[in-house]
Amino acid sequence: MDWTAIFLITCFLCRFIPPKHFHSASCLRSGRKTNDPPLLTGPSPTPKSWKPYILPGAILGGFSGLVLFLHYNDERRAIPKGQGEKFERSAIQGPIIGGPFSLFDTEGHFVTERNLLGNWVLLYFGYTSSPDVGPAEVQKMAKTMDILGSKQDHHKILPVFVTIDPQRDTPSQLRAYLKEFDPRIMGLSGPVAAVRQMTQEYRVYFKKIDEEGDDYLVESSHNMYLVNPKMQVVRCFGVEYSGEELADAIVKELKKAET
Repeated sequence: MDWTAIFLITCFLCRFIPPKHFHSASCLRSGRKTNDPPLLTGPSPTPKSWKPYILPGAILGGFSGLVLFLHYNDERRAIPKGQGEKFERSAIQGPIIGGPFSLFDTEGHFVTERNLLGNWVLLYFGYTSSPDVGPAEVQKMAKTMDILGSKQDHHKILPVFVTIDPQRDTPSQLRAYLKEFDPRIMGLSGPVAAVRQMTQEYRVYFKKIDEEGDDYLVESSHNMYLVNPKMQVVRCFGVEYSGEELADAIVKELKKAET
């Protein structure tokens, strides 16, 4: 809103707010010469008050102040040309998934995200005591590896299983569990704090339920992540994917990365 518009609005209000009129004794007398007694008698009137003018003036002043405030606020909120596009691009990127971690494999070797650089990684978070969904997901991971390995132009994918139950999943137990499905799957575990840090980096939900002493289940999100050689998550897959669908989706991402 420019200053010309403010001026026109102020003039418009001044025109349509009716002024308050006050009358003196002479104005109340008849305009003709008569013998009738004056309508008003008594001592001369006292000076008139300015109170009738206060309300219209306050309304006009308040409106003008509001107009000036809105004009000033619009100027402050205005985005200079060229800056709006940068904001829109950053707004659609979404949260960053993934980050540094420090764990151990089933042979006791120290493993961080740097050890996985240069590899395409299929990452899954589970636990060996899972009664149903966990084994099905590990089996799907093994089947996906077989499908990808059967393709002529396949790329090497490193399957990684990270336990979310490090209190019970010892290195030896984790190694024996994964060997039943596919010995190519790398198992990672570590201290509770280190495992929790990694799950937070990858936005993995998990929670102990149905606890009865040392016996309990772990509720989790059961997502698989496809991580590129720069250790950046490019896709997240839920339990609704079959082994064939997962393999096809991975091949599409690999081809997309080559173009």
